[in-house]
Amino acid sequence: MRKSILILFLMTILLSMISFGKGEITFSKDIKNVTAITEPSGSGELFTAIAIEYKNNVDKKSLTKDTFSVEGRTVVNIYTNDRLELKNENKNGKYIIIELDKEEEGAVLRIQGSGRTSGFSFNISEPEAKITQKSGIIFTNGKKYNSGIDSFSNNNIKRLIVDDFKQFEYRDIKTGVTVKYNLYIPKNYNKNKKYPLVMFLHDASVQSNITTATLRQGNGATVWATPEEQEKREAFVLASQYSTQIVNDKSEYTLDLDATVNLLTNLMKTYSIDKNRLYTTGQSMGGMMSIVMNYKYPDLFAGSYLVACQWDYSVVSPMSKNNIWITVSTGDLKAYPGMNAITTVFEQNGGIVSKGTWRGDFTKEQFNSGVKEILLKNPSSNIKYTTLEKGTIPGVKTQQNSGGAEHVYTWRVAYNIEGIREWLFTQKK
Repeated sequence: MRKSILILFLMTILLSMISFGKGEITFSKDIKNVTAITEPSGSGELFTAIAIEYKNNVDKKSLTKDTFSVEGRTVVNIYTNDRLELKNENKNGKYIIIELDKEEEGAVLRIQGSGRTSGFSFNISEPEAKITQKSGIIFTNGKKYNSGIDSFSNNNIKRLIVDDFKQFEYRDIKTGVTVKYNLYIPKNYNKNKKYPLVMFLHDASVQSNITTATLRQGNGATVWATPEEQEKREAFVLASQYSTQIVNDKSEYTLDLDATVNLLTNLMKTYSIDKNRLYTTGQSMGGMMSIVMNYKYPDLFAGSYLVACQWDYSVVSPMSKNNIWITVSTGDLKAYPGMNAITTVFEQNGGIVSKGTWRGDFTKEQFNSGVKEILLKNPSSNIKYTTLEKGTIPGVKTQQNSGGAEHVYTWRVAYNIEGIREWLFTQKK
């Protein structure tokens, strides 16, 4: 009899626990889900918060910043919300939001692999959290909750901005090439309204069969789709994904480039996109693709933003009258001399170039002041050429003296300059 009671007791305990997917992820019966929240940045995908969803509303007054700890991370804020959102509105809800330090080293999800190796397999580490409840909480119904488990992990992932893109494949009949791509469609899309479109083209290091890889490596695509950006500059955002190198340092390119242009044409037939407000931007390989598209199809784009790239200067003259903003580091051993040669060709063929030199560690306000200076220097210029001083970009160590680091770290800065983003959207054909 006692043995039967003991078995029944143990079964009751087991049934009060819920396991989600992984064997080690086990929750109390009061917890529904634990979601790791990431957000894109110039440095890569950041693991910035955790949302614990309960079956009952949590009394916000029962929480302190020390109620939970997260292994290897610094907790900066804890609050309740009635939805899975990083917003402290000082109200009770079924979610406890744990915000983590974005600046600490552990926030960046690491990238494994190299796009320049054969048989490349791109991978970004997934956000995994070991959470410990250190003190009890109280639900609004008066029930007290003290976790009987020392720690637990997340079973879900929410990627801010990235999850707002949809993934597709385009089969180009003309070239026979299939292009994978991500598309952000404005939240209040109205087919009776014309929208601009920004196309972001990634660099060679993120070659992958994973369609969303380009959205998670940096913020060259996602920066245009943030709620703040869309409120100011509502637009479609296109981010294609390539598994092979499309252009190289010998100024050669594959049919994927033309297939991407055909994809753009196809999207204009499918959605209400303004053909007079098409914009292209890219870093390294993507910037080189943008250059080729500009001289092959000089009437296609209203404006372009070229980051840390170069090309054969002898073929670029057809794009001399286009509206272009260029950003490179003076420590970039290829892009800097390459763009010096290209801007000389522009000037020789009727282009008007305004130049400026900035520190890579400027504040947001300093960068925007720098943009205003460039625009005022010569309002009639169609080419803006800004350089970042060698050794000043955050993350590049002076003792490295590495053109490679200066190259890669340029795009960690470039897409955070709001003044340039604003300039791009003022361009119209």
